[in-house]
Amino acid sequence: MSTAEATVILGGEKRRIVDIEERIDRAATALASLGVGPGDSVAILMRNDFAFFEAMGGAARLGAYPVPINWHFTGPETRYIAENSDAKALVVHADLLDGVKGHLPPGLPVFVVPTHQAICAAYGIPPDRAAVPAGKTSWNHWLDGFEPLPPAETPLTGSMIYTSGTTGHPKGVRRQLGSLQEYMEFVRGVALALGFDQGPIRTVITGPMYHSAPNAYATISLRMGGFLVLQSRFDAEELLRLIEEHKISQLHMVPTMFVRLLKLPAEVRAKYDLSSLRYVIHGAAPCPPEVKRAMIDWWGPLIYEYYGATEMGFVTVISSEEWLKRPSSVGRPQPEIFIKITDDAGDELPSGAGNMGEIFCRNDKTNNFTYYGDEKKRQEIALGEYVTCGDQGWLDDEGYLHLAGRSSDMVISGGVNIYPAEIEAALHEIPGVLDCAVFGVPDAEFGEKLVAVIQADGNHDLGADIIREGLTGRIANFKIPGRIDFTDALPREDSGKIFKRKIREAYL
Repeated sequence: MSTAEATVILGGEKRRIVDIEERIDRAATALASLGVGPGDSVAILMRNDFAFFEAMGGAARLGAYPVPINWHFTGPETRYIAENSDAKALVVHADLLDGVKGHLPPGLPVFVVPTHQAICAAYGIPPDRAAVPAGKTSWNHWLDGFEPLPPAETPLTGSMIYTSGTTGHPKGVRRQLGSLQEYMEFVRGVALALGFDQGPIRTVITGPMYHSAPNAYATISLRMGGFLVLQSRFDAEELLRLIEEHKISQLHMVPTMFVRLLKLPAEVRAKYDLSSLRYVIHGAAPCPPEVKRAMIDWWGPLIYEYYGATEMGFVTVISSEEWLKRPSSVGRPQPEIFIKITDDAGDELPSGAGNMGEIFCRNDKTNNFTYYGDEKKRQEIALGEYVTCGDQGWLDDEGYLHLAGRSSDMVISGGVNIYPAEIEAALHEIPGVLDCAVFGVPDAEFGEKLVAVIQADGNHDLGADIIREGLTGRIANFKIPGRIDFTDALPREDSGKIFKRKIREAYL
């Protein structure tokens, strides 16, 4: 699929995809020399880099599973995933070694990638931490010693992504895609949802590839011979510059990125030519309606939204035009995907706003997943051929899905179910609230009580009483958090998604 335009850019460095594919084939031969084969796992602890594609592609060529690890994880968290996935090797950026020192499984082969200078500049990493330490095996030098693996038929797999683990340990989602025909059908379905049918792919990878959606987006972009720019760390104005410079046509984003773009001064936003954009899709977290409307006003009706999960893939997609007519919806199911809403007894509910329940999906292309090493967990979320990720919502009469929140985030206070996503959306409507996180903590009287942690924009005089006054009338009084705190910055992943679990842990 490679063409003259098929290129990956990181900082000031460009590499042709055909050259990356040659390195992928070398990685396959190298990993095979360790005994890596079909069904095995290769762990990857890296930021977005050329070598990320090499390690992922090399493992996949052997029928093995690449296992991207969130590089924010602690040493024990990293060890858990390396052990739980039965990883046969770890490929890691040089500057991340110190964080996992003493925590890796004994005997695990470790291959170190020099941290790219663009990543160093983005994160303030000194040169001495970016180099491969003495006595460690360099990934680049190791691959140089192997010839590319010749073409061969192997079982086709996807990356094994570990879910966020809101309760207990994260779980590795593993699926086998089967034949080349099945794989291509899967790719075509995902490509359609991501807007890759809108002409040649010219994109910026804005999110970390340890997340399932950016991982799929980047991997398929590469396989389809696209033009990819790896953004080392999301920066709103830099994204605008990259769009103009490289005539970017498609993007995958999360709502926090929209918020940061809209916070740019008007004169900065007006500086850049964004006319090349054709299709921008977002997901991963709820998007405040006023934020989405502002983005549509600015970029035009090319904003799309999806609902999905690591387990279920891309379930629904909604266009700007559809969303403006029904702004609480995330769209209708994609082809060969089916949704039903159930009550607590597992019985299917009819359509209608009053019939909110748990969302179950059947994806005929990707439902063949399991939680690696824990098939029981897979069975626990299944209802016949349907599975759930604990999300709550309802279907309207035209088949559009509307979300209410996640049952894993659900707070039960005084016997009443409360969904933090609804409260967070109301908080976003209060002037001065830049971002927020709402969650429940144990309470002796009510079982759980609500806590809101708010990041203010610095331009408004905010306090707990002002927030309560702003919420009054927007949501029911029992949904107004009893405790309201403020912080200068909410902890986030590279994608901008809030680490709500870390915030909540501080209150337990």
